[in-house]
Amino acid sequence: MSDINEKLNSILLRFDEVGQGLADPATIRDQKKMRELGKEHKDLLPVVALIRDFNKIEKNISDLGDMLDEGGMDDELKKMALGELEEARIDRDKKLEELRRELLPKDPRDEKNVILEIRAGTGGDEAAIFAGDLFRMYSRYSEAHGWKIGVISENPLPIGHGFKEIIAEIRGNGVYSRMKYEGGTHRVQRVPQTESGGRIHTSAATVAVMVEPDVVEVQINDEDLRIDTFRSSSAGGQHVNKTDSAIRITHLPTGIVVSSQDQRSQHQNKEKAMMVLRAYLYEREETARAEKMRDERRSQVTTGDRSAKIRTYNWPQNRVTDHRIHLDRALLKVMEGDLDPLIDALQLAHEAEQLGSDNS
Repeated sequence: MSDINEKLNSILLRFDEVGQGLADPATIRDQKKMRELGKEHKDLLPVVALIRDFNKIEKNISDLGDMLDEGGMDDELKKMALGELEEARIDRDKKLEELRRELLPKDPRDEKNVILEIRAGTGGDEAAIFAGDLFRMYSRYSEAHGWKIGVISENPLPIGHGFKEIIAEIRGNGVYSRMKYEGGTHRVQRVPQTESGGRIHTSAATVAVMVEPDVVEVQINDEDLRIDTFRSSSAGGQHVNKTDSAIRITHLPTGIVVSSQDQRSQHQNKEKAMMVLRAYLYEREETARAEKMRDERRSQVTTGDRSAKIRTYNWPQNRVTDHRIHLDRALLKVMEGDLDPLIDALQLAHEAEQLGSDNS
């Protein structure tokens, strides 16, 4: 208990230092430092509020203990004091659990935007249609959170609303903190429209959620790139430039190929393609870094492995099952973008996993 009290006191001291720094005239003249301290102050506010509540409860427990030690109370008053002490101890344990969760290491990538890649897997056209359903689901989810989602490249089915592959960018507050749980294989069980016998088919699509890194985080040499132009093949719309404005970039050292065709100019398409390439290269680096830490306990919740089956969408039973936490939700609500109950549960499971790792 002394270790956590020492940590809590150090947080309170730092909060006071940040407050003093924000009030310093020299800081006010330094906009960069002002922004940095302002962000730190905002980040510390929730945990400081918890610490102050915790300290009040601790003092109450101490005062009640002193009263009981002094004696001189009649039986009824003593019974009331003992009951209050028991309630205070329960409150303290709950507040301590909240603090432990709040003090878990934050993922520095949580506030970043993401590149979302959805690819049809096994199941032919039905898998491509499901990929389209998933993209619509994530579009609805993004809209509900006030995020902006934009298509970078797509390979649609000739007819229908499906995609063999679609890559999009999602921008907004805390996008990665929520979307990072969506990477993996999504399986669907339903009767395809083309199935006359009413038999249930199983198809799959893979989802990759990649952090959109800053330019300085991934260094790319111009001589490592081959850049080709081609004519956009997407349905696009009235604004699509029908000249050879689409861009394909090949990263020669890794063989990674990315393209962008949905922007209005060749320059914009090149920018978007480079953004996707940086995301792929960043993901490779992060994966390699994780592989070097084989002895570290790995998360079962945020696996990010495309081959891992994370969720099944069962149409006949109107049920979505997340296999990582064994949780079922109503399918139609989920497909309309109501993902928060699933993601909230995944976050709690991940936090519990981290707490268990810290205590082991």
